[in-house]
Amino acid sequence: MTTPALLPLSGRRLPPLNLGASAFPHHRATLRLSEKFILLLILSAFITLCFGAFFFLPDSSKHKRFDLGLEDVLIPHVDTSKGGKNLGGFLIHGQGHDEHRHREEEERLRNKIRADHEKALEEAKEKLKKSRDEIQAEIQTEKNKVVQELKKKDSKPLPPVPLPNLIGINSGEPADLDIREKRNKIKEMMKHAWDNYRQYGWGHNELKPIARKGHSTNIFGNSQMGATIVDALDTLYIMGLHDEFREGQEWIDKNLDFSVNSEVSVFEVNIRFIGGLLAAYYLSGQEVFKIKAVQLAGKLLPAFNTPTGIPWAMVNLKSGVGRNWGWASAGSSILAEFGTLHMEFVHLSYLTGDPVYYNKVMHIRKLLQKMDRPNGLYPNYLNPRTGRWGQHHTSVGGLGDSFYEYLLKAWLMSDKMDTEARKMYDDAIEAIEKHLIRKSNGGLTFIGEWKNGHLERKMGHLTCFAGGMFALGADGSRDDKAGHYLQLGAEIAHTCHESYDRTTLKLGPEAFKFDGGVEAVAVRQNEKYYILRPEVIETYWYMWRFTHDPKYRQWGWEATQAIDKYCRVSGGFSGVKDVYSSSPTYDDVQQSFFLAETLKYLYLLFSNDDLLPLDNWVFNTEAHPLPVLHLANTTLSGNPAYR
Repeated sequence: MTTPALLPLSGRRLPPLNLGASAFPHHRATLRLSEKFILLLILSAFITLCFGAFFFLPDSSKHKRFDLGLEDVLIPHVDTSKGGKNLGGFLIHGQGHDEHRHREEEERLRNKIRADHEKALEEAKEKLKKSRDEIQAEIQTEKNKVVQELKKKDSKPLPPVPLPNLIGINSGEPADLDIREKRNKIKEMMKHAWDNYRQYGWGHNELKPIARKGHSTNIFGNSQMGATIVDALDTLYIMGLHDEFREGQEWIDKNLDFSVNSEVSVFEVNIRFIGGLLAAYYLSGQEVFKIKAVQLAGKLLPAFNTPTGIPWAMVNLKSGVGRNWGWASAGSSILAEFGTLHMEFVHLSYLTGDPVYYNKVMHIRKLLQKMDRPNGLYPNYLNPRTGRWGQHHTSVGGLGDSFYEYLLKAWLMSDKMDTEARKMYDDAIEAIEKHLIRKSNGGLTFIGEWKNGHLERKMGHLTCFAGGMFALGADGSRDDKAGHYLQLGAEIAHTCHESYDRTTLKLGPEAFKFDGGVEAVAVRQNEKYYILRPEVIETYWYMWRFTHDPKYRQWGWEATQAIDKYCRVSGGFSGVKDVYSSSPTYDDVQQSFFLAETLKYLYLLFSNDDLLPLDNWVFNTEAHPLPVLHLANTTLSGNPAYR
């Protein structure tokens, strides 16, 4: 069985499959034909077609036709053979004239074909006199015309929509000098990450900070879509790095193009690109972000063209053809992928007035509500063709995690009106607590994984987000259990801090066990890496917001210092391959989510609560803040989701 460390993606995010250019050589140099040769091929095909038309035109003698024009007169024919005067039919006068006219038309057509041949040959001669550079320039000019036409078609004006009441987008300055200095240090780390990406990876999806060049993975296809730019925008904005924000906006306006022949992850593109563009729009009010988000969303819609309406994992942005990951349980879609679209798609329907996005995600919800769930748990795999579950594997980490997060956040984002989502969340959390949450012999609370009828006593770094989720969902929980879930969140935060504290670098491993005497420690070599992940820090921030216990800021500062000491290089920040080694090797990737999530959550942890207050903002699973849609200041009151 493939280990999670090798999966290309899933859930909130498993490490991308790192296949370099050498794995799939494009052989562009060996396959490229000379432009002149291509032009000659096209012209010869055209000439052949024309001469074929010349020699194989239909013979008018075999295909008589009666072309009744003004010159053709219908004369009644009187049948007098029997002395009668009745009309026996019509004689067609001018038939010989018509045949003569038809021959003239054919001759005229032949003459036109000859003239076209001569003209095409003359144009070809002129083209072939030009240099290779001149021909390439003409081809590029024609390409640019086509691109501009496509952009005009895509740039339909969107209806004016009132912005929700946006509170707390540029505040949060702490009064305490020590806290302010720590916050400024995190801002400096953001500047270091951005400036190096700007210098060495601009326009690429991510950065290789040691090799000092662009980097990408299969989740973004083969296109340079500037993932780091889109992902980082809102972090730049709330940190007050407005010059850098404007740089990013200018690149997006001029270069971000979705009409590319590229197969991308629907989930990753939704949470990073659509989420990032929507957040940038709400924070800055710049229309370009909204327009780009809507253009991209239209490119993702073909992924829903399946027998069940459960979307494919991947879609080609140009052709609209979708498919699933080859490793995913007999062609299944993944719970955390098709279940992590709701927040962004509801906002798309709100901003455009088009219910198609809302309808897509509500259809998924209705289908899931009808299905049987083993032990009340949602398996991670669902076949989009049959509508049946794949293998019975349930996880609050990779493959499952953000599905549960988005049930809770759909309720919060609706101003707590979407009670259906809240009920689904509460039911799911009760089943998770009953079957997956356990205490270790050493007293650490952990969330295991359910695999084919038994509990695996292992917890992933991705699962650590759940501490913050339990705290966020405590208010409004059933049976007055708010205190219980806040305490559960604190216990998960403590366990995840232990996974950091028990390493040499004070950075957490990808996954850790609770077997025998081993607790909160990675056992396998391929689970000892740290790739700049945010989930533990995310939980620290939520716990800080709800308790103001100073230990969460202390733990956050420990992580900040460890990242700056062991992950910082001259060209940015890199993940490390072994957190238990005193001299670790780098993976040489500056992940886009490091700028979108890790540094944002650290900055918020050392800011006042009036920066992006949780009563007014809900963060998507990539830490992009989207405003709560209060009925009093939106047009959604007519939307059935909020009735």
